[in-house]
Amino acid sequence: MRITVNEREHHLPPGVTLARLRSEIKPDADLMIVNGYPADADQRLAEGDQVVLIRRGEQPAEEELDALLSARHSPGIQTRLRKACVGIAGVGGLGSAVALALARLGVGQLIVADFDMVEPSNLNRQQYFLDQIGLPKVYALRDTLRRINPHVRLTACHLKLTAANLGEIFTPVQVLVEAFDRVDQKVMLVETFAACCPETPIVTGSGMAGYEPANSIQTRQSGQRLFVCGDGETAAGPGVGLMSPRVGIVAHHQANAVLRLLLELAP
Repeated sequence: MRITVNEREHHLPPGVTLARLRSEIKPDADLMIVNGYPADADQRLAEGDQVVLIRRGEQPAEEELDALLSARHSPGIQTRLRKACVGIAGVGGLGSAVALALARLGVGQLIVADFDMVEPSNLNRQQYFLDQIGLPKVYALRDTLRRINPHVRLTACHLKLTAANLGEIFTPVQVLVEAFDRVDQKVMLVETFAACCPETPIVTGSGMAGYEPANSIQTRQSGQRLFVCGDGETAAGPGVGLMSPRVGIVAHHQANAVLRLLLELAP
């Protein structure tokens, strides 16, 4: 009979127990899950059962984690994501959430850049923790991403992006995510990067403040290589703050646009 163990298919004799399976495949496992539920060692397995064997505290090796991701995403897709390189300019409310989403996807390489530090006011919408206050955002984010997927190759650039250095930092990327706060910085990035890397798509964000309906947020194409996520209107101002739900929705629109571009699909 066919049993899936840690997302890999195994052929086993009928009536095999979970204890025997563990002894043959992962003897040091101290947590056994069958079809989503914790199970006893004497449970007999049936055709098509899905088993997860875990040793508490153990991190999957790169090959095992890749197999787990491939099982969820399909092998062909995961191979393309593993080979991809994505840049993120700014790792505040948008950029930090995009980075987490791409790390969970298994994107092979991320280049992130920001000069800012983690402040208490960031915690209402950005992917940082109380014990990271005062750290450079790119280094705090690097530590968090290592806990999610330590096999992502991360380049963390703690610096202010300018027209002079932007092209050099992000030249290797297949897609660039713009995640700045200020409009003038957004314009600088789009114009500078489009000039030096005209074939590389840019995914930007515009209009995400307040608590307007989530469905007003969309992904739109503007020009050949620019994709804009947001409602295009709602800027932060008095009584209309940047809040985690809508900022997070825009960030995940950006991450989804990146995914589709890497798979050569129209966002």
